[in-house]
Amino acid sequence: MLICGKTWKKSVFIMAKFFFSGSVSAKLDEKNRFVLPQEMRYGLVENGQLEFTLALGLGGCLAIYRQSDIDKIVEKFQTKQHTAKFQKFFTLFFSTLHPTSCDKIGRVSVPQMLKNAVNIKTEIVVAGVLNKIEIWPKDRYDANLKLILEGKDQEFDMAKMAEQAFGLLEEPSHREDFHVL
Repeated sequence: MLICGKTWKKSVFIMAKFFFSGSVSAKLDEKNRFVLPQEMRYGLVENGQLEFTLALGLGGCLAIYRQSDIDKIVEKFQTKQHTAKFQKFFTLFFSTLHPTSCDKIGRVSVPQMLKNAVNIKTEIVVAGVLNKIEIWPKDRYDANLKLILEGKDQEFDMAKMAEQAFGLLEEPSHREDFHVL
């Protein structure tokens, strides 16, 4: 298996149970590249290949998706491609997808258009969020985190959202490979 220039012995990843988590600060170099943490790169490997898609994310960030997730998105969206209410979203979403990989030392290039779209200067936060990796301008990430932790975000009540999110664990699962004890 080849991961950013290194050959690895065959590893078995159970992707149905894998999720991205954690965060790290990084800086873009003069060529708009940053080093993607190695443990996150591992989670992007599918069929022995490290290929993924960089896209606009929600709330002012960029998102890195596994190729299999992009394939699922395309399959689902194709059934609605001629629905008028989705046209602007589809145009924006698909026109900003950037299939890519990383170089031998794990650097990912951020296209200037995507960098400008979310107002990234130099410093970023790379955050693992379930099935995707988010890339935030560091100043926005830090400001959002501070507002939430201080309870000053008018649109987000951390206690209420945590209660609702953990409530999802009580709902019956329709997936056979995931069980909450």
